[in-house]
Amino acid sequence: MNLTPPFLNSPTRRALLAASGASLLLGAAGCAAPSPAPALRAGAALAPTGRLRASINLNNPVLARRDAATGVVSGVSVDLARALAEQIGVPLELVVVEGAALSVDAVKSGQADVGFFAIDPGRSDGIRFTAPYVLIEGAYLVRNASPLRSNDEVDRPGTRIVVGRGSAYDLYLSRAIRSAQVVRAPTSPVVVDEFLAQNADVAAGVKQQLEADAARLGGVRLLPGRFMVIEQAMGLPATRGDGALAALAEFVEHAKASGFVAAALTRHRIEGALVAPAARR
Repeated sequence: MNLTPPFLNSPTRRALLAASGASLLLGAAGCAAPSPAPALRAGAALAPTGRLRASINLNNPVLARRDAATGVVSGVSVDLARALAEQIGVPLELVVVEGAALSVDAVKSGQADVGFFAIDPGRSDGIRFTAPYVLIEGAYLVRNASPLRSNDEVDRPGTRIVVGRGSAYDLYLSRAIRSAQVVRAPTSPVVVDEFLAQNADVAAGVKQQLEADAARLGGVRLLPGRFMVIEQAMGLPATRGDGALAALAEFVEHAKASGFVAAALTRHRIEGALVAPAARR
């Protein structure tokens, strides 16, 4: 019995691999890339300038980071952007920014064609989202001497929570917190440093970033579990047509189903993030 998905054997697929090189689409793990057909049909709508401009937010280390020595930007979101550009058959241009709010603005304003965002009602004006491709945990960090022991103890009068301005965690906490005070750091990567500098009570953000900061600084610990789960999706300007969104959504579904997203997480040594389930039909 042949268990190979039909799109892996298609002439279009073979032509793309021959033209662009299998390494870009298969990755180190030897995983098949998403099916090219949906994106190819809407290439002009997805990249009207003839280049796919992808907004990459470096403030989320689960999805993208810049190598300090080489300056090269890489990560799961970069892999997805590259695969989409290959399937459309256009060059890829990375619009690299240092913050979720800047990435949102780049797509809303049309300076970028696609972006990688946490799905949040606060971002629905001006951006249309696919279903999520990755689930990321949001966590709290406190000092070792803090009396706080669980996530449900954080929202109390007098507690100050530091979070990256404009991040998904900021948007969520701005709605969910009733008694504590939300303090906004300039960006997510400096949240823990700001938390220490301001002698705040809690730092909130990407669990992996907080774990790295705890190992770097010492004297701090993460509260058990998570206070939220972020649904990371691809998005495009709301002015793009239904066909562009449908093609991008199908691209994401193939990226999950084919194992492309899982392979990218493994390749970039990302722990704690999960491939999102298939979208409901």
